[in-house]
Amino acid sequence: MTDPVPQKSILITWPGYSIEDATLGGALTAAGYRPVLRPKTGFRAPADVARLLPGVVGAIVSTDPFPADVLRSAPDLCVIARVGVGTDSIDLAAASSRGVVVTTTPGANESVVADHTVALLLAAVRRVVENDASIRSGEWNRVGDLTPFDLSGRTIGLVGLGTIGGEVARRLAGFDVEVLFTDPAVATHGAATRVPIDELLRRSDIVSLHVPLTGTNRHLIGRPELASLRRGAILVNTSRGGLVDEDALVDALRSGHLAAAALDVFEVEPPRDRRLAALPNVVLSPHIAGLSPGSIQEMTRRATRSVLRVLAGDRPDGVANPDVYRAVRPLAAGGAGRG
Repeated sequence: MTDPVPQKSILITWPGYSIEDATLGGALTAAGYRPVLRPKTGFRAPADVARLLPGVVGAIVSTDPFPADVLRSAPDLCVIARVGVGTDSIDLAAASSRGVVVTTTPGANESVVADHTVALLLAAVRRVVENDASIRSGEWNRVGDLTPFDLSGRTIGLVGLGTIGGEVARRLAGFDVEVLFTDPAVATHGAATRVPIDELLRRSDIVSLHVPLTGTNRHLIGRPELASLRRGAILVNTSRGGLVDEDALVDALRSGHLAAAALDVFEVEPPRDRRLAALPNVVLSPHIAGLSPGSIQEMTRRATRSVLRVLAGDRPDGVANPDVYRAVRPLAAGGAGRG
Protein backbone atom coordinates (compact mmCIF):
# COMPACT_ATOMS: atom_id res chain seq x y z
CA MET A 1 0.00 0.00 0.00
CA THR A 2 1.35 3.42 -0.94
CA ASP A 3 1.78 5.91 1.89
CA PRO A 4 -0.35 9.06 1.66
CA VAL A 5 1.52 12.02 0.24
CA PRO A 6 2.09 15.12 2.39
CA GLN A 7 -0.22 18.15 2.66
CA LYS A 8 -0.04 20.86 -0.03
CA SER A 9 1.22 18.32 -2.49
CA ILE A 10 0.91 18.11 -6.25
CA LEU A 11 0.52 14.51 -7.37
CA ILE A 12 2.27 13.81 -10.68
CA THR A 13 1.50 10.56 -12.48
CA TRP A 14 2.82 11.59 -15.89
CA PRO A 15 5.94 9.46 -16.57
CA GLY A 16 9.13 11.37 -17.13
CA TYR A 17 8.03 14.58 -15.41
CA SER A 18 11.12 16.50 -14.34
CA ILE A 19 11.27 17.75 -10.77
CA GLU A 20 14.45 19.69 -11.58
CA ASP A 21 13.09 21.60 -14.59
CA ALA A 22 12.47 25.19 -13.54
CA THR A 23 9.27 25.32 -15.61
CA LEU A 24 7.91 22.05 -14.17
CA GLY A 25 8.77 20.73 -10.70
CA GLY A 26 10.83 23.82 -10.00
CA ALA A 27 7.83 26.05 -10.64
CA LEU A 28 5.66 23.99 -8.28
CA THR A 29 8.29 24.13 -5.54
CA ALA A 30 8.78 27.87 -6.00
CA ALA A 31 5.04 28.36 -5.50
CA GLY A 32 5.16 26.50 -2.18
CA TYR A 33 3.96 23.08 -3.25
CA ARG A 34 5.65 19.72 -3.00
CA PRO A 35 5.67 17.75 -6.25
CA VAL A 36 5.22 14.03 -5.60
CA LEU A 37 6.00 11.61 -8.41
CA ARG A 38 3.85 8.50 -8.74
CA PRO A 39 4.27 7.73 -12.45
CA LYS A 40 1.64 5.60 -14.18
CA THR A 41 3.57 2.95 -16.08
CA GLY A 42 0.95 0.21 -16.18
CA PHE A 43 -2.63 -0.53 -15.22
CA ARG A 44 -3.90 1.57 -12.32
CA ALA A 45 -7.28 0.89 -10.73
CA PRO A 46 -9.46 3.65 -9.22
CA ALA A 47 -8.66 2.36 -5.72
CA ASP A 48 -4.96 2.77 -6.47
CA VAL A 49 -5.55 6.40 -7.43
CA ALA A 50 -7.64 7.06 -4.33
CA ARG A 51 -4.77 5.91 -2.10
CA LEU A 52 -2.54 8.56 -3.64
CA LEU A 53 -4.85 11.53 -3.05
CA PRO A 54 -4.94 12.37 0.70
CA GLY A 55 -3.49 15.84 1.10
CA VAL A 56 -3.22 16.42 -2.65
CA VAL A 57 -4.45 19.83 -3.84
CA GLY A 58 -3.55 19.39 -7.51
CA ALA A 59 -2.78 16.52 -9.86
CA ILE A 60 -0.88 16.39 -13.14
CA VAL A 61 -2.01 13.11 -14.61
CA SER A 62 -1.75 10.58 -17.37
CA THR A 63 -4.78 8.35 -18.08
CA ASP A 64 -5.42 7.61 -14.40
CA PRO A 65 -9.09 6.94 -13.59
CA PHE A 66 -10.99 9.60 -11.62
CA PRO A 67 -14.56 8.32 -11.24
CA ALA A 68 -16.94 9.92 -8.76
CA ASP A 69 -15.94 7.72 -5.81
CA VAL A 70 -12.26 8.60 -6.27
CA LEU A 71 -13.11 12.30 -6.35
CA ARG A 72 -15.15 11.93 -3.16
CA SER A 73 -12.06 10.51 -1.45
CA ALA A 74 -10.06 13.67 -2.23
CA PRO A 75 -11.55 16.57 -0.25
CA ASP A 76 -8.49 18.78 -0.77
CA LEU A 77 -8.27 18.32 -4.53
CA CYS A 78 -8.80 21.53 -6.50
CA VAL A 79 -7.49 20.77 -9.98
CA ILE A 80 -6.71 17.82 -12.26
CA ALA A 81 -4.46 18.74 -15.18
CA ARG A 82 -4.62 16.03 -17.83
CA VAL A 83 -1.46 15.82 -19.95
CA GLY A 84 -3.16 15.38 -23.32
CA VAL A 85 -6.69 16.04 -24.50
CA GLY A 86 -8.75 12.98 -23.52
CA THR A 87 -10.95 13.20 -20.44
CA ASP A 88 -12.80 9.89 -20.75
CA SER A 89 -11.05 8.60 -17.61
CA ILE A 90 -12.39 11.51 -15.52
CA ASP A 91 -15.99 11.97 -14.37
CA LEU A 92 -16.35 15.61 -15.39
CA ALA A 93 -19.80 16.04 -13.85
CA ALA A 94 -18.60 14.71 -10.51
CA ALA A 95 -15.52 16.93 -10.70
CA SER A 96 -17.66 20.01 -11.36
CA SER A 97 -20.03 19.19 -8.51
CA ARG A 98 -17.05 19.05 -6.15
CA GLY A 99 -15.47 22.23 -7.50
CA VAL A 100 -12.53 20.42 -9.09
CA VAL A 101 -11.28 22.12 -12.24
CA VAL A 102 -10.21 19.70 -14.98
CA THR A 103 -7.87 20.95 -17.69
CA THR A 104 -6.33 19.48 -20.82
CA THR A 105 -3.54 20.60 -23.14
CA PRO A 106 -5.20 21.21 -26.53
CA GLY A 107 -2.99 22.35 -29.37
CA ALA A 108 0.18 20.76 -28.02
CA ASN A 109 0.30 17.48 -29.93
CA GLU A 110 -2.14 17.45 -32.84
CA SER A 111 0.62 17.37 -35.45
CA VAL A 112 2.40 14.37 -33.98
CA VAL A 113 -0.88 12.46 -33.59
CA ALA A 114 -1.59 13.08 -37.27
CA ASP A 115 1.94 11.99 -38.20
CA HIS A 116 1.57 8.79 -36.18
CA THR A 117 -1.83 8.06 -37.68
CA VAL A 118 -0.45 8.23 -41.20
CA ALA A 119 2.58 6.17 -40.14
CA LEU A 120 0.35 3.41 -38.75
CA LEU A 121 -1.87 3.56 -41.81
CA LEU A 122 1.10 3.16 -44.15
CA ALA A 123 2.61 0.40 -42.02
CA ALA A 124 -0.65 -1.56 -42.23
CA VAL A 125 -1.18 -0.97 -45.95
CA ARG A 126 2.40 -1.83 -46.89
CA ARG A 127 2.55 -4.68 -44.33
CA VAL A 128 5.76 -3.34 -42.83
CA VAL A 129 5.51 -5.17 -39.50
CA GLU A 130 4.66 -8.54 -41.06
CA ASN A 131 7.55 -8.33 -43.52
CA ASP A 132 9.92 -7.11 -40.82
CA ALA A 133 9.08 -10.18 -38.72
CA SER A 134 9.44 -12.43 -41.76
CA ILE A 135 12.91 -11.25 -42.71
CA ARG A 136 14.08 -11.36 -39.08
CA SER A 137 13.05 -15.02 -38.98
CA GLY A 138 15.28 -15.77 -41.97
CA GLU A 139 12.64 -15.67 -44.70
CA TRP A 140 12.79 -13.73 -47.96
CA ASN A 141 9.19 -13.45 -49.19
CA ARG A 142 9.09 -10.87 -51.96
CA VAL A 143 5.92 -12.24 -53.57
CA GLY A 144 3.24 -14.27 -51.86
CA ASP A 145 1.17 -14.11 -48.68
CA LEU A 146 2.93 -10.96 -47.41
CA THR A 147 2.70 -8.90 -50.59
CA PRO A 148 1.85 -5.31 -49.57
CA PHE A 149 -1.45 -3.67 -50.48
CA ASP A 150 -1.99 -0.70 -52.78
CA LEU A 151 -2.65 2.75 -51.34
CA SER A 152 -2.98 4.65 -54.61
CA GLY A 153 -6.58 4.85 -55.74
CA ARG A 154 -8.03 3.79 -52.40
CA THR A 155 -10.75 5.50 -50.37
CA ILE A 156 -9.94 6.59 -46.82
CA GLY A 157 -12.73 7.47 -44.40
CA LEU A 158 -12.11 9.74 -41.42
CA VAL A 159 -14.62 9.45 -38.59
CA GLY A 160 -14.34 12.89 -37.04
CA LEU A 161 -12.70 15.92 -38.60
CA GLY A 162 -11.65 18.05 -35.67
CA THR A 163 -8.15 19.42 -35.38
CA ILE A 164 -6.44 16.03 -35.55
CA GLY A 165 -8.73 14.61 -38.22
CA GLY A 166 -8.16 17.75 -40.26
CA GLU A 167 -4.40 17.38 -39.93
CA VAL A 168 -4.66 13.78 -41.12
CA ALA A 169 -6.76 14.87 -44.10
CA ARG A 170 -4.17 17.52 -44.97
CA ARG A 171 -1.41 14.93 -44.95
CA LEU A 172 -3.44 12.51 -47.05
CA ALA A 173 -3.88 15.20 -49.70
CA GLY A 174 -0.37 14.34 -50.81
CA PHE A 175 -1.42 10.80 -51.74
CA ASP A 176 -3.48 9.57 -54.67
CA VAL A 177 -6.50 8.72 -52.50
CA GLU A 178 -10.12 9.75 -52.10
CA VAL A 179 -10.86 11.11 -48.61
CA LEU A 180 -14.33 10.86 -47.07
CA PHE A 181 -15.26 12.23 -43.67
CA THR A 182 -18.18 12.31 -41.29
CA ASP A 183 -18.52 15.07 -38.71
CA PRO A 184 -21.71 16.98 -37.83
CA ALA A 185 -19.69 20.09 -36.98
CA VAL A 186 -17.74 20.32 -40.26
CA ALA A 187 -19.43 21.01 -43.59
CA THR A 188 -16.43 21.11 -45.92
CA HIS A 189 -12.71 20.42 -45.82
CA GLY A 190 -10.59 20.86 -48.92
CA ALA A 191 -11.08 18.06 -51.41
CA ALA A 192 -12.53 15.68 -48.81
CA THR A 193 -16.18 14.69 -49.16
CA ARG A 194 -18.61 14.70 -46.25
CA VAL A 195 -20.90 11.66 -46.07
CA PRO A 196 -23.01 9.93 -43.39
CA ILE A 197 -21.10 7.43 -41.28
CA ASP A 198 -22.91 4.42 -42.72
CA GLU A 199 -21.92 5.45 -46.23
CA LEU A 200 -18.35 6.14 -45.10
CA LEU A 201 -18.03 2.66 -43.63
CA ARG A 202 -19.53 1.06 -46.72
CA ARG A 203 -17.30 2.90 -49.21
CA SER A 204 -13.95 3.12 -47.43
CA ASP A 205 -10.98 0.82 -47.88
CA ILE A 206 -9.38 2.32 -44.77
CA VAL A 207 -11.24 3.85 -41.81
CA SER A 208 -9.46 6.05 -39.27
CA LEU A 209 -11.09 7.24 -36.03
CA HIS A 210 -10.70 10.81 -34.77
CA VAL A 211 -13.46 11.43 -32.23
CA PRO A 212 -13.34 11.65 -28.42
CA LEU A 213 -14.80 8.86 -26.33
CA THR A 214 -18.00 10.02 -24.64
CA GLY A 215 -20.77 8.43 -22.65
CA THR A 216 -22.77 7.83 -25.81
CA ASN A 217 -20.30 6.54 -28.40
CA ARG A 218 -18.59 3.60 -26.70
CA HIS A 219 -18.21 0.82 -29.28
CA LEU A 220 -19.02 3.27 -32.05
CA ILE A 221 -17.37 0.65 -34.23
CA GLY A 222 -19.02 -2.57 -33.13
CA ARG A 223 -19.90 -5.83 -34.79
CA PRO A 224 -22.51 -4.36 -37.20
CA GLU A 225 -20.20 -1.53 -38.25
CA LEU A 226 -17.28 -3.88 -38.85
CA ALA A 227 -19.54 -6.15 -40.89
CA SER A 228 -20.54 -3.20 -43.06
CA LEU A 229 -16.92 -2.51 -44.03
CA ARG A 230 -15.62 -3.82 -47.32
CA ARG A 231 -13.93 -7.19 -47.12
CA GLY A 232 -10.21 -6.50 -46.90
CA ALA A 233 -10.66 -3.10 -45.24
CA ILE A 234 -8.22 -1.69 -42.67
CA LEU A 235 -9.14 0.02 -39.38
CA VAL A 236 -6.88 2.65 -37.78
CA ASN A 237 -7.48 3.98 -34.26
CA THR A 238 -5.32 6.65 -32.62
CA SER A 239 -8.23 8.17 -30.70
CA ARG A 240 -9.60 6.07 -27.82
CA GLY A 241 -9.75 2.31 -27.44
CA GLY A 242 -13.31 2.31 -26.15
CA LEU A 243 -14.57 3.45 -29.54
CA VAL A 244 -14.00 -0.07 -30.88
CA ASP A 245 -15.50 -3.35 -29.70
CA GLU A 246 -12.26 -5.32 -29.44
CA ASP A 247 -14.02 -8.69 -29.29
CA ALA A 248 -15.71 -7.95 -32.61
CA LEU A 249 -12.47 -6.56 -34.03
CA VAL A 250 -10.53 -9.71 -33.17
CA ASP A 251 -13.20 -11.83 -34.84
CA ALA A 252 -13.16 -9.65 -37.98
CA LEU A 253 -9.38 -9.91 -38.22
CA ARG A 254 -9.28 -13.65 -37.61
CA SER A 255 -11.98 -14.30 -40.20
CA GLY A 256 -10.19 -12.26 -42.84
CA HIS A 257 -13.06 -9.80 -43.20
CA LEU A 258 -10.58 -7.10 -42.19
CA ALA A 259 -7.17 -7.25 -43.80
CA ALA A 260 -5.48 -5.41 -40.96
CA ALA A 261 -5.80 -3.00 -38.07
CA ALA A 262 -3.43 -0.36 -36.75
CA LEU A 263 -4.00 0.58 -33.12
CA ASP A 264 -2.39 3.04 -30.73
CA VAL A 265 -5.18 2.78 -28.13
CA PHE A 266 -7.03 -0.06 -26.41
CA GLU A 267 -10.15 -0.67 -24.33
CA VAL A 268 -7.94 -1.46 -21.32
CA GLU A 269 -4.46 0.05 -21.16
CA PRO A 270 -2.16 -1.72 -21.06
CA PRO A 271 -4.12 -4.61 -22.62
CA ARG A 272 -4.78 -7.48 -20.22
CA ASP A 273 -4.59 -10.16 -22.89
CA ARG A 274 -2.58 -10.79 -26.04
CA ARG A 275 -5.37 -11.47 -28.51
CA LEU A 276 -4.53 -8.49 -30.68
CA ALA A 277 -0.78 -8.80 -30.18
CA ALA A 278 -0.94 -12.41 -31.34
CA LEU A 279 -2.39 -11.44 -34.72
CA PRO A 280 0.29 -10.78 -37.36
CA ASN A 281 -1.93 -8.39 -39.31
CA VAL A 282 -2.22 -5.88 -36.47
CA VAL A 283 0.19 -2.95 -36.08
CA LEU A 284 0.42 -1.84 -32.44
CA SER A 285 1.89 1.04 -30.45
CA PRO A 286 1.45 1.81 -26.72
CA HIS A 287 -0.67 5.00 -26.80
CA ILE A 288 2.23 7.11 -28.04
CA ALA A 289 0.64 8.85 -31.03
CA GLY A 290 0.70 12.19 -29.25
CA LEU A 291 4.22 11.90 -27.92
CA SER A 292 7.51 13.37 -29.05
CA PRO A 293 10.18 15.24 -27.08
CA GLY A 294 8.67 18.54 -28.17
CA SER A 295 5.04 17.64 -27.48
CA ILE A 296 5.85 16.13 -24.08
CA GLN A 297 7.69 19.28 -23.04
CA GLU A 298 4.86 21.52 -24.19
CA MET A 299 2.08 19.41 -22.64
CA THR A 300 3.76 19.08 -19.25
CA ARG A 301 4.53 22.79 -19.11
CA ARG A 302 0.94 23.66 -19.96
CA ALA A 303 -0.39 21.24 -17.35
CA THR A 304 1.93 22.71 -14.72
CA ARG A 305 0.82 26.25 -15.58
CA SER A 306 -2.82 25.17 -15.34
CA VAL A 307 -2.38 23.74 -11.85
CA LEU A 308 -0.61 26.85 -10.61
CA ARG A 309 -3.20 29.17 -12.15
CA VAL A 310 -6.10 27.34 -10.53
CA LEU A 311 -4.40 27.26 -7.14
CA ALA A 312 -3.67 30.98 -7.46
CA GLY A 313 -7.36 31.67 -8.07
CA ASP A 314 -7.07 32.28 -11.81
CA ARG A 315 -8.82 30.59 -14.71
CA PRO A 316 -6.46 28.49 -16.85
CA ASP A 317 -6.60 27.61 -20.51
CA GLY A 318 -8.05 24.31 -21.67
CA VAL A 319 -10.77 23.90 -19.04
CA ALA A 320 -12.66 20.69 -19.82
CA ASN A 321 -15.53 21.30 -17.38
CA PRO A 322 -16.34 25.03 -17.63
CA ASP A 323 -19.54 24.50 -15.63
CA VAL A 324 -17.31 24.08 -12.57
CA TYR A 325 -17.21 27.86 -12.36
CA ARG A 326 -20.94 27.90 -11.69
CA ALA A 327 -20.50 25.38 -8.87
CA VAL A 328 -17.50 26.78 -7.03
CA ARG A 329 -16.99 30.15 -5.39
CA PRO A 330 -13.86 32.19 -6.22
CA LEU A 331 -10.64 30.46 -5.24
CA ALA A 332 -8.45 31.89 -2.54
CA ALA A 333 -4.76 32.17 -3.30
CA GLY A 334 -3.11 28.84 -2.76
CA GLY A 335 -6.32 26.89 -2.28
CA ALA A 336 -9.80 26.17 -3.59
CA GLY A 337 -13.20 27.02 -2.34
CA ARG A 338 -16.22 24.76 -2.49
CA GLY A 339 -19.65 25.92 -3.50
